[in-house]
Amino acid sequence: MYQHARHCLPVHSLQSRRACRLQTLSSSRCSFTTCQPLHGSYADTLPSLRINSNTRVIFQGFTGKQATANAKDSLAWGTKIVGGVTPGRTGEHLGLPVLPSVRQAMEQLKPDATAIYVAAHQAPGAIEEAIEAEVPLIVAVAEHIPVHDMLRIHSILKTQSKSRLVGPNSPGIISAVGKCRIGFQPLPCFSSGRVGIVAKSGTLSYETVASTTRAGLGQSLCIGVGGDMAPGTDLIEALSVLEKDPDTEAIALIGEIGGMGELEAAAWIKEYYSRSESPKPIVGLIAGANEAPGRIMGHAGAFTFLGEPTAKAKITALEEAGVALVNHPAKIGDILKTKLQGTAVFGTTSGSNPFASGTQRRQLHSMRGLERRPLVAGPFVHKKPQHQQRRSIYLEANQCFDELRARGGINCGPYSGHDIRRLLAVGIDRSARSPAILVAPSIEDWMEEAQRTTAPVKSFPFDYRRGPDDLAIERIASHLQLSNKGDSAVDSLRRLIKSLTTLFYEREGLLLTTHIVERLGEIKVVHARFAFDQATFRNGTPSDKIKAMHVRATDEPAEIEAERSGIVYVKLPGADATIGTLVNGAGLAMNTVDALADAGGKAANFLDTGGKATSETVKESFRLILQDPRVKVVFVNIFGGLTLGDMIARGIIMAFKELSLTVPVVVRIRGTNEEEGQKIIAESGLPLYAFDDFEEAAAKAIELSRK
Repeated sequence: MYQHARHCLPVHSLQSRRACRLQTLSSSRCSFTTCQPLHGSYADTLPSLRINSNTRVIFQGFTGKQATANAKDSLAWGTKIVGGVTPGRTGEHLGLPVLPSVRQAMEQLKPDATAIYVAAHQAPGAIEEAIEAEVPLIVAVAEHIPVHDMLRIHSILKTQSKSRLVGPNSPGIISAVGKCRIGFQPLPCFSSGRVGIVAKSGTLSYETVASTTRAGLGQSLCIGVGGDMAPGTDLIEALSVLEKDPDTEAIALIGEIGGMGELEAAAWIKEYYSRSESPKPIVGLIAGANEAPGRIMGHAGAFTFLGEPTAKAKITALEEAGVALVNHPAKIGDILKTKLQGTAVFGTTSGSNPFASGTQRRQLHSMRGLERRPLVAGPFVHKKPQHQQRRSIYLEANQCFDELRARGGINCGPYSGHDIRRLLAVGIDRSARSPAILVAPSIEDWMEEAQRTTAPVKSFPFDYRRGPDDLAIERIASHLQLSNKGDSAVDSLRRLIKSLTTLFYEREGLLLTTHIVERLGEIKVVHARFAFDQATFRNGTPSDKIKAMHVRATDEPAEIEAERSGIVYVKLPGADATIGTLVNGAGLAMNTVDALADAGGKAANFLDTGGKATSETVKESFRLILQDPRVKVVFVNIFGGLTLGDMIARGIIMAFKELSLTVPVVVRIRGTNEEEGQKIIAESGLPLYAFDDFEEAAAKAIELSRK
């Protein structure tokens, strides 16, 4: 069905990766993971992102409750929905045709796009069915899709030139100019206008939409790339579409921790400004500057992986590229309005670029130098992590050794203190959207915190369906700088890589890390820690695989309780952390913590109620937050997409009545049903501090936290 790409496996530094991405987007030539298919490449599908009033949309899972509600709203707004697919069914729904397969829908309805509204365990099959039917644009909104399913899908996408994927874990894509919504964005916030938005976070993109609407700018095209580890469309690809979009006069870029995408975007923006006579101004925001090390901050991909840059490094790179950065999306509208009027906001500009930030400093962050997460400070290689990734199930060193001995007769044992330790891991290269061998020729003595240093990590991506080839293994051996260049050392390295990749595939690994040394001409593993994707087990993987693994849980009881309720709660350190935060959406939750810190406050926790929060969820969130004796005030910051403002308000009232709250509560509710929610709060008669403006609400929370 699909043309298999001829495999090519170069070694990639960050610089070569940036250059290759820019070349791929400008020329549609071979990407750095696989060579182009016989006819075109995945880059050729970028025009499918330019949706408009004529875009014909179908729904997969059309007759489901969520798809039905979404389709009704989108139809009323003006989206040209022409029907949908529900396996095994034919007939009508909402007065539109229902067909049993995507192929039949393509033949009869001629759609330009499909919106996939099925559960996470069904989403990979739905995406693949849409690719097979050659639907031009595929939008997947589901979260918790196992990462191996997405790696397999990307391996397919790279071999074709008909279908473009947005998502998963994405709010979708929407044209305010063309009244075309393919996703679950809150429609009341949108207005036809001039600003294009590309965002990893749904809630932060909604805040940006509201800000540009208030500024009188409106929006053109908004692309939610999503917070997944392997999104179908990344930041650079979305930026390249907005660059050429005739309705877009300015761009808002919303990034966060996780991956190299923001650094690659910075390189793209720098090149764009250098070649454009009249570049579109770009304002940006990066969430997660105050991340909890070694934790996933809500989104599936919101953590700093092995060798990846910190949020501070991303901020610095974007500033140096000429992007004006803000601390909260509510500021984006006014700043873009000023820039479009030709007036600098942050001070002097530099060079010939009218939008360069040059020496401008971000209003809230004072960060100097390009910082990158130390090699050993990634989420899976701490000696004594304070907390663990909830994305993953872990095997500890002895269990890893047993697996390796059983699979390939690998020599494993404790480190003797002699010989150079090297890093060898099988993980995921987010930029390549493929699995990769990750290596470093030496590891400094990182057992002592003070001695931790950044070590260069080289990524050797390989095709998911083919695995690493012999040429790649020879290059890996060369990069590791093995002192013994003989066949025995390379053969033992090959056996170890084969064992690791086999385990990576069989158990759906996330990151399998080993430290190796040379002993008597062969490779010996002296440390190992394996992490497997928990989303796989959430979606029904056989339980015997779970029983074969050790689940490393956090030692914080509130975090365990939160996970059972579908809430992401992370306790943050510091005796002076006195502001409890209750937020919907991972991006907004990260940004709330960051903005409080920049204004002189300190959050006691990160809490994301989830996109489908209920009144009971809100009450449970209050209970979790108030278990922390440090909390002196609770700051509720809600911007509703799927989450409804009135439902949040009822949850707050319920918490007051049932939990007998004794700390003050500051409430900000915006987005879907915001007026209803604000009215419920205003008429409650309870001692609540209600605000529309984020800065006013944050200032009040900080004031109350100091009493």
